[in-house]
Amino acid sequence: MKRFFSIAGLALLFCALWGAIVFAAVDRGWGHSAIAAPGDDRGFAQAAQQIAERDGAGNISFVLLEAGAPVEDFHLSNGEPIDAQTVFQVASLGKWITAWGVMALVEEGRIDLDAPVSTYLTRWQLPASEFDPSGVTVRRLLSHTAGLTDGLGYDGFGTAQERQTLEASLTRAMDVSPDKDGKTILGSEPGSGWQYSGGGYTLLQLVIEEVSGEAFPAFMQRRVLAPLGMKRTTFDHAAAQEMGLAENFRADGTNEPFRWYTALAATSLFTTSDDLAKFIAAQAPGRSNPVLADETMALMGTPHASDMGADIWGLGAMLYAPNNSGGFIIGHDGSNEPAINTAARFDPATGDGIVVLSTGNPTLATEVAGQWVFWKTGNVDTLTFVSRLPTALAVFAAGVLVILIVMVTAVLRRRRSATRAEREYPKQ
Repeated sequence: MKRFFSIAGLALLFCALWGAIVFAAVDRGWGHSAIAAPGDDRGFAQAAQQIAERDGAGNISFVLLEAGAPVEDFHLSNGEPIDAQTVFQVASLGKWITAWGVMALVEEGRIDLDAPVSTYLTRWQLPASEFDPSGVTVRRLLSHTAGLTDGLGYDGFGTAQERQTLEASLTRAMDVSPDKDGKTILGSEPGSGWQYSGGGYTLLQLVIEEVSGEAFPAFMQRRVLAPLGMKRTTFDHAAAQEMGLAENFRADGTNEPFRWYTALAATSLFTTSDDLAKFIAAQAPGRSNPVLADETMALMGTPHASDMGADIWGLGAMLYAPNNSGGFIIGHDGSNEPAINTAARFDPATGDGIVVLSTGNPTLATEVAGQWVFWKTGNVDTLTFVSRLPTALAVFAAGVLVILIVMVTAVLRRRRSATRAEREYPKQ
């Protein structure tokens, strides 16, 4: 029995070591090389275009920035031609822009990040729960740490007329994504951990309307988009249609009509790669930001949430990877099934960035943006890490199986050898 436990302990040690190696390989990008030489902007853009041509089934609009200035771009389509002025619906990427609207009100002294969000609400309140709603603050809503457990995800509506009111959507969204109940509720202790919440940003949409006294699209246009010169960007679906929208392709190359949303702040920004390049440029070192102060921008890129031991979220911006300058590559991605995938990444230390807007492949923009992070920093970004986990788990499982087979084989051989020895040299 003692020998059995010794062998089992040794097997567990080998499995743990193997798991550490697999995890480190994924986390550190072992065996993965950048798609272009360091500093080769043209080379990176060409490699990214090759990925897009190979994997794209719809549109892709790509802009690469250095020190806040666009240096490379390409625009591909399987339908009507597109360019940097073509308007895309960008899904959850709009949360990053929404956060700027919230922080503008914070700078004006009209919102306190750490006051209970109920302070600003008259039209709707969180349903009663076993947890104290006073812990649900704007800061925690921005960083997905408020304890909301909706997990939304919105699928949108087929027509404008089908949309719910904002209050009704918060109570129970009728355009809920699969496997969600659509209720924006307080399901865990505020501040206890990170859990992605589309409902939290719908609640912030309501906060903006209540505090500003304006409709959400109008406030965002006046306070954020117009000052940045983002003339072809809007949260107003009808206005976006008038600008002319990119075709929305499914992964099989067929067209998918754009959906209408109540949850504008969470998932229904319309914009162009050129306008998002302006948004990134306004954050570059030495550039004049007409919307937010440098101190506010720094705060938004400061860790406010972690998962699996890694800092992953600031205020409205995702923290993708260390930028090797004491901060993080920040930004946001967007994905609306079955067609839309968008990504924007930015290094606050250098002003370098990337914008990728796509339809027709549910992961293309995220993949290209992740390649940019690795090319720039040598670090694997969070979403790339998550995307590689299934493969890593399969490799880990295969390794564990090999370890167990080797250990069992060794034990059986040892037993056979012992049995043979006993037969040949019986005890007297």
